[in-house]
Order: sequence, then structure tokens, then C-alpha cells
Amino acid sequence: MELASTSMIDKVIAITGASSGIGAASALLLAGRGAKVVLGARRKEQLESIATRITRAGGEVAYLPTDVRRREDMAALVEMASARFGRLDVLVGNAGIGPISRLDELRVSDWEDMIDVNLKGFLYGIAAALPVFRNQGFGHFVTVVSTAGLTVTPTMAVYAGTKNAVRTIAEGLRQESGAKLRVTCVSPGFVKTDFADSMTNPEIRQKIRDTRDQIAISPDAIARAIVFAIEEPSDVDVNEIVVRPTAQN
Repeated sequence: MELASTSMIDKVIAITGASSGIGAASALLLAGRGAKVVLGARRKEQLESIATRITRAGGEVAYLPTDVRRREDMAALVEMASARFGRLDVLVGNAGIGPISRLDELRVSDWEDMIDVNLKGFLYGIAAALPVFRNQGFGHFVTVVSTAGLTVTPTMAVYAGTKNAVRTIAEGLRQESGAKLRVTCVSPGFVKTDFADSMTNPEIRQKIRDTRDQIAISPDAIARAIVFAIEEPSDVDVNEIVVRPTAQN
């Protein structure tokens, strides 16, 4: 954990998908810089482990098992932040899955899962946090998207579709937000995470893992981009950040 930053001290930041990968790295970095973090993910044991690390380092943390596919779970996570710490400054929407495959395989349940987690989960975050931000008069949505949404490739049609939809809705949200709310999309390339675990096609899963092992960057790189956007002055809205390995096309 890093030394506290004066611009981050006491900010209240909720993070979804916080049990591993980019979410966990962001939680540790933000807490180390003085933020109060509220962690949400489905895996309770991993949340407890990360919360313990933050507490032992002197940080402030709360956590709640959260499935972003359930609107009530997102509402509960935001409510926990407000109840425990008095407000919510930032919602980092990081939860996402990518069981990619060629459309000919007709893995319809995988398509539905990606829509439920990647797109509807994002919308449920807006539904939970936007009224809070409006009532406070300030707030910041930071959403982890993907470079897959920038360049569509075979096997990634539905996944890229969900990410493009998130980017489009985020831009609409930005335009509607006015002068007090900020909206940021962070698009990672290959990152060293367990992202491939959600893939149901074994050949594609292994190919993604092989590429990850060859060129992927640390989740800390994405966490630093998230911190950068949050730490900018309130009149500066960083809308798009793309972070990929130097070796990635």
C-alpha cells in the first residue's frame, strides 16, 4: 500500500469485482492512498482476505458479498457505503466476465451471462448510485470496459457488444450528468487476472491464457489509471483511458 494522497484522503469508494485482479489491486492502492473503500464481489472469503490486508495496513474498509446481476445487491453495496461512511464519492464498476466463443457455437447462456454481468450490472450500478450522487451534489462513475470493445475480433462479438454498450451508455450518462458528476471509462488490454476462467470453450480459454502469460501487464497498471482519474480536480473529467501491454496489437 502506498502513502496517502491529500486528494484521496477520506474519499469513499465502492468497488465491484473487488475480490481479485483489477478490483483487488484498485482496493489496495486506493486504501493505501487514504480512501475508505467498500468492497463488493461474490467470493466472500477473498473479500475478507483483502479487507484484512487493508485493515492491518491502517486503512478503512467495509465489504459485502455482491452479485452485480442482482439490482438489490448493488443497492445494498451503495447503501452500506453511505451508512458506514456518510457518503459515496466514487463507484468503480469493475465486475465483468468474458465467456467468449464464435457465434456459430450458439452458447446462448454465455451470451446471457455477459449481458447480465457486463451490461445490466453496470446499469444497476447507475440505478443505485446516481440518486445518491444527485442528492449529494457530487459523484464519480469509473467503469472498467475493455480494449475488446474498441476492436471487434472473431469470438468476441457478444463480449465486445456488451462493452460497446457500456461505453455508449457511459457517454450518454456523461452528457446528462452536468457540472457536478464525473464519468470515466478505463479500457484494459491483456491483464494478469483470472479473466479466462469464465470461458466455457476450452480451446479459446487456453489460447487466452497463453497470450496472457506471454504479454499481460499487472492489474496494478489499471489500478493506477483508476487512481489517476479519481485524483484529478473536481472540474476535470477524464472520460477515456486505454491501458494495454506494449506488445499488444
